Amino acid sequence: MVYEQIAANRRTSFLVCLIFAAVVIVLGWVLGELWGVPWVGLAIAVGVSLGSVYTAYYNSDQIVLRMSQARPLLKSEHPHLFNSVEGLAIAAGMPTPRCYVIGDSAPNAFATGRDPAHGVICVTTGLLDKMNRLELEGVVAHEMSHIKNLDTRLQVLVAVLVGTTVLLSDWIRRTVFYGRGGRRGRIRGGQAAAVLLLIGLLLALLAPLIAQLLRLAISRSREYLADASGALLTRYPEGLASALEKLAADTEPLEAANRATAHLYIVNPLKGETRWETLFDTHPPITERVRRLRTM
Repeated sequence: MVYEQIAANRRTSFLVCLIFAAVVIVLGWVLGELWGVPWVGLAIAVGVSLGSVYTAYYNSDQIVLRMSQARPLLKSEHPHLFNSVEGLAIAAGMPTPRCYVIGDSAPNAFATGRDPAHGVICVTTGLLDKMNRLELEGVVAHEMSHIKNLDTRLQVLVAVLVGTTVLLSDWIRRTVFYGRGGRRGRIRGGQAAAVLLLIGLLLALLAPLIAQLLRLAISRSREYLADASGALLTRYPEGLASALEKLAADTEPLEAANRATAHLYIVNPLKGETRWETLFDTHPPITERVRRLRTM
């Protein structure tokens, strides 16, 4: 059951990434056609994406840690956490991630780092205070699975694709509404021009929404995958299931979190959202996550 769920989530994430990349390519092509210089828009889309990926790839962990007001955790402060991290890293066959802590009583945790050699697990003081040993181990295994499965790298890629999609959509809207000399030289009146302009406008309007939905699909799929991988690592799904129930019952928001970093955490750190806002939540329902864990 666990291996089937892991395989299914990996297939889903790969498929959604392909769709995501296709949306960016189509937007770049349409932009080039509207400008009257074929393939230039596509080249811009690829160039912006690669440049953003390069920058985020090497700096995303430090950016996220600074935004979260996290500091390195000393082994003498919480030796039981370090023991769990070191033991699970050995079991997973990967380097031991660095440990960081956020001084906040709201229980939560996230992982970052471009690969296992640069992995970081960050927890709040509230998580350390409110979880027992087995629950803490379940949370650590979940976050370590994100690092081992390269989810932290995927998150960087998805964030860049979302940003590129929004940027290209804005350029298309400006080109359609305000015009551009190159477009008039390349596309002259007639039905073809009208159809192309309509497609460009529809893509500009719908692409940000499509990008957000794809991002949600990837994020939720990777959470299920990390749950399954974490349970496989500890051989005790109940530890993580119990931890998730405690996290769901805690209503205190995490002050250091914001919408830019909320998707990184094991559960949504922004409490008190409306029903409409939860429709766009990057995390799957905790009740469903717990149910899946208890059927393993």
